[in-house]
Amino acid sequence: MKKISVRTRVLTGTVAAAALAAATVGAVSASADTSETPAAAAAVKADTQNRNLTQTTGLTIEAATKAAQATLDAAGKAGQHVSVAVVDRDGITRVLLKGDGAGPQSPESAERKAFTAVSWNAPTSELAKRLAQAPNLKDIPGTLFLAGGAPVQAKGAPIAAIGVAGAPSGDLDEQFAQAGVAALAK
Repeated sequence: MKKISVRTRVLTGTVAAAALAAATVGAVSASADTSETPAAAAAVKADTQNRNLTQTTGLTIEAATKAAQATLDAAGKAGQHVSVAVVDRDGITRVLLKGDGAGPQSPESAERKAFTAVSWNAPTSELAKRLAQAPNLKDIPGTLFLAGGAPVQAKGAPIAAIGVAGAPSGDLDEQFAQAGVAALAK
């Protein structure tokens, strides 16, 4: 009798195992019930009346871009070189524009101002005043309590925010951010 090498035996065993697995999967697939499963039916029937669901309102990328460009245009008309950030309700940046001549720190500052404004649903100029009563607010990661952030609201709730940085004063930054918010109403 001819002796079979270990390599040949391992290869033969692997091929046999693969064939057995393929046959098992085929048999299971062939016998699977094709009717709708309860989980699939539940997914199909889920609707807005389901208490387990939530709906959110947010800006489209087109609206966020429109607001950012309106903000940058307002700053340009005033002769200011700024960066503009538009964030969604979760503080995630949707649009970031660094204007020509804007400083290197301005994009990050604009994002942080927008994040701060959407987090507290208030202009950052107002939030900066709150630091006197609660100085630890400034320690929250990602925030910047300087004027220049303005929330975008729907039915009184924040859905986005615009942050601006780079003008000589936060008041100017915030004025430009407000111009971006106003552009959304048009």
